[in-house]
Amino acid sequence: GVTAGFIQLNAAAEPGPAPAVGGYTKQKGGGVLGMIDRLVNDLKTEMNQHKLEEEDAQEDYEKLMADSAAKRAADSKAIAEHSSALAEAQMDLSEVNDNLKANQKNSAETHGYNQDLHKSCDFLLENFETREKARTEEIEALDKAKAVLSGADVELLQTSRSRKFLSRK
Repeated sequence: GVTAGFIQLNAAAEPGPAPAVGGYTKQKGGGVLGMIDRLVNDLKTEMNQHKLEEEDAQEDYEKLMADSAAKRAADSKAIAEHSSALAEAQMDLSEVNDNLKANQKNSAETHGYNQDLHKSCDFLLENFETREKARTEEIEALDKAKAVLSGADVELLQTSRSRKFLSRK
């Protein structure tokens, strides 16, 4: 194979003149430092935006919590009022049921009394003529007894009384 190598031919040669150094001129784009400044400014702007958003979110959260607390208080009050109204309605219902039971018992007793009275009246109506006949006979017997005790004729007294009784009707 072939070998190749590099050799230095001019070893003592002096370096050439140094480049001319002029003053540092800032580039129009700002260079690296400008870019870092822009990044810092962008970061500050974003941080301020996030801070404002966080403050708005915190205000919204606090408002939501205050509204929720007010709603819970109102709901608790409404529950208490409804519970009170329910308890009162249940007491009223219990009282009405007690009154109903008492009235039903009273009505049953009245109905029983009314039936007994009706039976008694039916008995009196059915036996009115019999009782009237018995009473008439009793009155005639008393009149005969008086007449006998007074010394009157019994047969004459009997016919006159029968005519009077029939004429009254």
